[in-house]
Amino acid sequence: MKNTNMRQFRELSDETKAKISMAMKGKSKSFTHKKKISNGLRDYWKTIPNKPTNEKVEE
Repeated sequence: MKNTNMRQFRELSDETKAKISMAMKGKSKSFTHKKKISNGLRDYWKTIPNKPTNEKVEE
């Protein structure tokens, strides 16, 4: 698989989740901003496939 420095699958490591959580602490957003973020992420995640469960990964 090519290293594009972009997310390839939905799953994140616990370490990455903790880093994201710490970075977001204390930041507040308006209701409309939260709604736009939610809609944008919902559309984004529809385009990212789940990680394959078999051992052989195709490029």
